[in-house]
Amino acid sequence: MGWEGWLTIAVVLSVLGGLVSGRASPVGILFSGLAVLITATAISGTEQLLTPAAAAQGFGSSGLITVGLLFVVAAGLTRTGAVALIANPLIGRAEGLRSAQWRLLTPVAGLSAFLNNTPIVALFLPVVDDLARRLQLPASRLYLPLSYAAILGGTCTLIGTSTNLIVNDLLRTQNAAPGLALFDLAWVGVPVTLAGLAYLLIASPWLLPDRRDATADRLDPKRYTVEIEVTAEGPLVGKSIEEAGLRHLPGLFLAEIERRGRVIPAVGPTEQLQGSDRLVFVGVLESVVDLHKMRGLKPATDAVEDLEEPRRERCLVEAVVSEACPLVGRSIRAGRFRERYQAAVIAVARGGRQLPGKIGDIVLRPGDTLLLETHPSFLERQRDARDFYLVSGVEDSAPPQHEKAWLALPILIGMVGLATTPWVSMLNAALLAAIALIVTRCMDLGEAIRNINWNVLLVIGAALGIGQAMDNSGAAVAISSQVMAMTADRPLLTLAAIYLLTLVATELITNNAAAVLIFPVAMAAAESLGVSATPFVIAIMIAASAAFATPIGYQTNLMVFGPGAYRFTDYLRFGLPLNLIVMTLALLIIPRVWPL
Repeated sequence: MGWEGWLTIAVVLSVLGGLVSGRASPVGILFSGLAVLITATAISGTEQLLTPAAAAQGFGSSGLITVGLLFVVAAGLTRTGAVALIANPLIGRAEGLRSAQWRLLTPVAGLSAFLNNTPIVALFLPVVDDLARRLQLPASRLYLPLSYAAILGGTCTLIGTSTNLIVNDLLRTQNAAPGLALFDLAWVGVPVTLAGLAYLLIASPWLLPDRRDATADRLDPKRYTVEIEVTAEGPLVGKSIEEAGLRHLPGLFLAEIERRGRVIPAVGPTEQLQGSDRLVFVGVLESVVDLHKMRGLKPATDAVEDLEEPRRERCLVEAVVSEACPLVGRSIRAGRFRERYQAAVIAVARGGRQLPGKIGDIVLRPGDTLLLETHPSFLERQRDARDFYLVSGVEDSAPPQHEKAWLALPILIGMVGLATTPWVSMLNAALLAAIALIVTRCMDLGEAIRNINWNVLLVIGAALGIGQAMDNSGAAVAISSQVMAMTADRPLLTLAAIYLLTLVATELITNNAAAVLIFPVAMAAAESLGVSATPFVIAIMIAASAAFATPIGYQTNLMVFGPGAYRFTDYLRFGLPLNLIVMTLALLIIPRVWPL
């Protein structure tokens, strides 16, 4: 190994140190590492480090593009309410942290055994966010277990991860062997997954931090009065308040139900909903927005239906009434608010108390905060007008297109079905799904672009570039050779070394790159020992997939890094014990199922 290898190792260690310190963003740290390697290549004139073209290849990799497209697919499913259709039967009755984790992690692990875990994590990210907010749980104790459960499930079958398929293909082509069957990995994967899920449920309250922003726990002092109508013949008709999910929204309570001219105060959780019930809630903005998105509910005011723009083009806006507003002293209905402002008032906040009467009968006063459903152009029209002191948009508040959910779900099923065939890649299937969601108007192109998490893609692309430098410089091969020299003629120790080497390489670079780098070393070791290569192949598959101790080792770990507000040390503290559990079980089971 020349100076290029030593420089690459130094850069990798520096990048890891920067991530551990948490003093800069992961994107900045990884791009700094790329800059050092590319600059050293330019100055030295060598191609054994990282040329600009090689660095750019990481950002054009099919895996990275697939992740970006899956963000679009997940956004389309969320936009239509299809995610709620999938998730609510699974986790709708969760009541605490362990209950929420159990209801979330078991289906995620099961699905990951048969589907690529990246789209599963992308699909469940908004579910975790809603679940954490509804149950007032720290999202940091849900996001990382979500990623780990998806990784564990992927170890159960040959199609669980792309790494398994890549290594199996290498086995068939380079070793002239028939390869593995679909469920061969289950001998190891199922025990590993069960033990891993038990660890997640037991250890997460102790080893994962509560990363909630202290200010986030202080409920907004504005308490809106909002009227919601139960859609006739909708999915909530006949359900109790508790079954409909209307009891545990944080900072929100149901003040009364108006049913055919009769008012029902002090509503109990067992009260059954009927079509056209008018529900009066009082609560904070976030929970009012959640109500606005629930399938089977709609704003009780007719003004929403009378707006000119299609509902899919609207958003929610907060506006504070000024003394100069010409409607001060008049009711919302009498002042013809909708005609004047092309906006429908769906909730009003005044002094943190419930306002009596219907929304349309409320007489406006200076300082009232109105929650409006309107076109985004309202913000530009009224931002500098004298009628309102303040006008601001509500983030992620576009009304869901529930009628499109039955289009979005077949698109998701079609994507998964195509991806499992030998003729269509995951990238191709995700691209077709994203296009189908846009063509069917489940979402528009602007929404699709806005919902791509560019930070995640930049981190993945930079990590792939640094992994390429490890390969080009010879650093990976040199490290592998040294480890193998220490375990000659001892099959069990060699198997453990192959597992550990693959695990370390995966944590430092990426799972696919690590598996490809270690595979020839494992084949050479099996040949020199005169034993079957299959145990070593299984060890590489499990070790390359079961990477828990760093955010850069597996792309689903990177996907939850930002949303969970994690630090590098969180992965070390929570992931290292899981690495040891999986490694111990794998090394106990593999030699017994596939003798050396």
